[in-house]
Amino acid sequence: MRDLGTLIKAYDIRGTVPDQLDDELAFQVGAAFAHHLGADLVAVGHDMRVSSPSLAEAFSAGVAGRGADVLSIGFVSTDLLYFASGVGDIPGAMITASHNPPAYNGIKLCRPGAAPVGQDTGLREIRTLLETGLPAYDGETGQIRHQDLLPPYAAHLRRLVDLTGSRRLKIVVDAGNGMAGRTAPVALRHPAFEIVPLYFELDGTFPHHEANPMNPANLDDLRLAVRRHGADIGLAFDGDADRCFFVDEQGAAVSPSSVVSLIATRELDRHPGSAIVYNAITSKAVAEEVTEHGGRPIRTRVGHSFIKQVMADNDAVFGGEHSGHYYFRDFWNADSGMLAALHVLEALGQADEPLSELMHGFSRYVASGEINLAHEDIRAALELVQARYSDQGATTDHLDGLTVTLPGGAWFNLRPSNTEPLLRLNVEGTDHESMAHLRDDVLGLLGSGERPRREAGAAS
Repeated sequence: MRDLGTLIKAYDIRGTVPDQLDDELAFQVGAAFAHHLGADLVAVGHDMRVSSPSLAEAFSAGVAGRGADVLSIGFVSTDLLYFASGVGDIPGAMITASHNPPAYNGIKLCRPGAAPVGQDTGLREIRTLLETGLPAYDGETGQIRHQDLLPPYAAHLRRLVDLTGSRRLKIVVDAGNGMAGRTAPVALRHPAFEIVPLYFELDGTFPHHEANPMNPANLDDLRLAVRRHGADIGLAFDGDADRCFFVDEQGAAVSPSSVVSLIATRELDRHPGSAIVYNAITSKAVAEEVTEHGGRPIRTRVGHSFIKQVMADNDAVFGGEHSGHYYFRDFWNADSGMLAALHVLEALGQADEPLSELMHGFSRYVASGEINLAHEDIRAALELVQARYSDQGATTDHLDGLTVTLPGGAWFNLRPSNTEPLLRLNVEGTDHESMAHLRDDVLGLLGSGERPRREAGAAS
């Protein structure tokens, strides 16, 4: 039996194809998912990776083999799968490995209404079924029907924003050969928008660059195109288009934390006093902005299944993460990179100033960006760092990994990745000097011999 512990992560199933994840396992996961939920109908979509159509077909066969019908929605973004689950109030499965390299693939699952499936909400039970075997089933086989939901999905998103009266905007969109290449031309269609496409051809080998906009190198083409075309804004989507990163008119990357603040304050104008959820890595400026606008800031763990559950528990109107995931109450608490893009375009279209000036007021602190580190003993590393800074009078918490706040206000979070064998470090200071000093001190303490990979939003 294959090692399911390496495949079943905190909130999805992900591994290399075919040695870790293949059609046979996808079939078994589909059967276990349908059995666990007792589902009558399951929506199934997939991204453009080479292995995705075959895995989706196998998963669907597993679902149908347990008597449930399948709504096959084909090549879609993950948020389009959430739309299918939400509008139809049915469970769903998305075959994707998001931003991972081409050799990977995975399965994201949700319950009816796009409710999350994570370790505590179904994945643990599905793993048990895979390990122990499903009970025999001798009923009828479910039916598989196909439907294109892109037009109603795009129409739904546009109903959630007000683009009337928008000034003309030239928008460069880098789909990274991912699913935004299919969804952006329809969802962003508007008389005031001129779209300049980059890499809209669906290609799971990612011939131009990785579909991971958190890596600054993957924004280089977008930055150049924005400046070359004199565009007002640049949008970069990851492979399954559930995340969106932004570049201003000067070609500079916009911090996702600043985008969280922008959307949060606008949502609070529409829904005064509402809760806003943000993760433990997001800038502390987010909580400050939310409080100043009369909202209730709620801090939670990294990861979509955690964010969605906390939003539901607190009837939050919006949630955001440092990684470019943005969640909306009026989108079933699910994350949508395209809806986030429309919110930012709405704000920019109503403003008399360029994006760089619009976002300036939300940039109160300096962040390192996410730094990924390989370490032989992650637990020992966390204990070592906590001991070092506790001796310096810092406060610590363990909401997600280790967060350390120094007396002067600078802070950092060090946590194990939920999807890769890495430690992730995020540092924030009141200025570049305080951030860089703390960042380098932590890196020196960890003694990493490898050069860290800094993600988008890095200050240096």
